[in-house]
Amino acid sequence: MTQTTALGHIRVLDMSRILAGPWAGQLLADLGAEVIKIERPGHGDDTRGWGPPWLKDAAGNDSREAAYYTCANRGKQSVTLDITQPEGQQLIRELAAQSDVLLENYKVGGLAKYGLDYERLKAVNPKLIYCSITGFGQTGPYKHRAGYDFMIQAMGGLMSITGAPDGEPGGGPQKVGVALADVITGLYASNACLAALAFRDRTGKGQYIDMSLLDVQVAALANQSANYLVSGKVPQRMGNAHPNIVPYQAFATADGHFILAVGNDSQFERLCGLLGRDEWVLEYAYKTNRLRVQKRAELVPLLEPLLRAQTTAYWIAELEKLGVPCGPINTLDQVFANEQVQARDMIVETEHPLAGEMTMVNNPIKLSESPVVTNKPPPLLGEHTQQVLTDVLDLSEEQQAKLRELGVVS
Repeated sequence: MTQTTALGHIRVLDMSRILAGPWAGQLLADLGAEVIKIERPGHGDDTRGWGPPWLKDAAGNDSREAAYYTCANRGKQSVTLDITQPEGQQLIRELAAQSDVLLENYKVGGLAKYGLDYERLKAVNPKLIYCSITGFGQTGPYKHRAGYDFMIQAMGGLMSITGAPDGEPGGGPQKVGVALADVITGLYASNACLAALAFRDRTGKGQYIDMSLLDVQVAALANQSANYLVSGKVPQRMGNAHPNIVPYQAFATADGHFILAVGNDSQFERLCGLLGRDEWVLEYAYKTNRLRVQKRAELVPLLEPLLRAQTTAYWIAELEKLGVPCGPINTLDQVFANEQVQARDMIVETEHPLAGEMTMVNNPIKLSESPVVTNKPPPLLGEHTQQVLTDVLDLSEEQQAKLRELGVVS
């Protein structure tokens, strides 16, 4: 552990897999924590096999490491350990005794049958912060159901407000292009762990954290939830339009599309000047956002032919001069080639034991005094088993050999 990072004094026992839990663990690792990832011998995290695409080895051949796995496991130590065996359970207890945080996303009660639930590990380490991530939480009628991101986006309302309106081409329920419920749950979970660590610093007490994907998805609907709770009106899919701001959507141009994001009335006034439509403001027809939202169906069709008259590059250049927010709709190759993305160091290079030089997405957090650590690659399956058994648990070579013979570790 290192003290030059924000969490260099913290050890995390990461017993999670797939995305939400590993995402939380990776963020804690980026912030400097020592994260020990527990994986099944011979199999590991399910996402190791979620390819293609696969990480290339030094010779350019497909490895057995899926790109998916690499997105959420940077900076961790992989330990292969069979928790179904009593010896494996004892090793987890010993690791928990020396850890600050434990992350897990087993089904409700899944670890209790191995004696690794919070109450029993709390007896081993009263200061332990134990974070459980499940689809529906530890309470309620759905608590025993399995929960995956796709179904949570549906059940939590996100798909009801995402995509083109019903009746239009491409209309109907649409999920977001990434597992957003998982990612946001990982962010909430890591924040909860940090809050629990701060509480422990003051009180000396550990605690249990109950995280639910459905809870998080409901909370993350933000203004759409507030709109419903205030008005009683159920929000509908609006494509790329915004329910509370106009004009704030994608528009077609002479050679493609771009995003126009007018956030206040002065920006709209400058847009009108560029379009030669000062009367829209002078006559008060669309002067305020409140009026523009009310007259959305009238105003947007007036804007569309004007914006189709010039190219995307033209509108972005001219609107930027006026301070009117706008931007292109980039593909991922354009994202990573973007000068702002590159200037912000959002790409990081590291040395991977199998692939050689490896490119990853950087952590967006910029800390002036305790910078994040993102140059450590995602580990190979069981890469650090011997190291952790030796350095953390102080097991002899003979003890480790016996564990390998029993199939407890590999």
